[in-house]
Amino acid sequence: MGIVNAAALDAIRTGFSKKFEEGKTRAEPMYSEVATLIPSTAASNTYGWLGQFPTFREWIGDRVLKSMKEHSYAIVNKDWESTIEVDRNDIEDDNLGVYSPLMDEMGYAAAVHPDELVYPLLAAGFTTTCYDGQYFFDTDHPVNPQVDGSGVDASVSNVIVDGGYTGDAWYIIDASRAVKPIIFQQRKPAMFTHMDSMDDESVFTRKSFRYGVDCRDNVGFGFWQMAVGVKAELNYQNVWAAVQMMRGFKADGGRPLGLGKRGLKLVVPSSLWKEAEQINTRENISDGTTTVSNELRNKFTVVQPDFL
Repeated sequence: MGIVNAAALDAIRTGFSKKFEEGKTRAEPMYSEVATLIPSTAASNTYGWLGQFPTFREWIGDRVLKSMKEHSYAIVNKDWESTIEVDRNDIEDDNLGVYSPLMDEMGYAAAVHPDELVYPLLAAGFTTTCYDGQYFFDTDHPVNPQVDGSGVDASVSNVIVDGGYTGDAWYIIDASRAVKPIIFQQRKPAMFTHMDSMDDESVFTRKSFRYGVDCRDNVGFGFWQMAVGVKAELNYQNVWAAVQMMRGFKADGGRPLGLGKRGLKLVVPSSLWKEAEQINTRENISDGTTTVSNELRNKFTVVQPDFL
């Protein structure tokens, strides 16, 4: 390339940006399978409405006004960045080919960034609290049987644990509703930026041009009722047990939530992918004692994310 001037730098920036966008298209992010994207306009969002499922009652007299439960569950946005440094000598020597794949990979990383937050949070649900103060996957989520909240809370479980099981956890997710089990809160999407002016301090002191991406976002838990975490063998009986558990979930006041019938995801790590596909596709399957017709066939979407 020889001389490094404004025109040359403009061309380099355009080429790098194009490679970044190409990398984004190569990715297949999977966070939307289990997470709801909620835009953010502040440093953090407080989700006081979590725990409140709208219900209907016969209209007799005045309307009964329901205020959102103030659980004070907040998700604070975090800053994220990725930066690549380009040496001026590489520009002068026309040695930029090594950087193009890096820009492509940076685009790929930007596209799957939500996955890197969403699925590790799902896996941490056995030891991380959600809006009601309990672990997201827990045995004693409080649910009040009375519409007016006057009753004694019942303890409801959304976890199945076999004490002798040493394998990886797996999950049944109902993704049919407006809010999914995980919230991906986005303040600012990934943006390609640059410091490549000839008068930049880094260029003067270190002959370094910098190109990068930054974003602001974070993740948190939504409704625990839309997920069952299982630490037990992935088999026909246990999948049915998880679905039946979800089918029994009710809102405060005892109203059935209607979960576990559609939009079901069987979320598994790579170690359980084969078993998950077998349960979802085989016509016949073992129920533990004999071979039976597989009533779970094609009832799920099998989700096997890279970051679980």
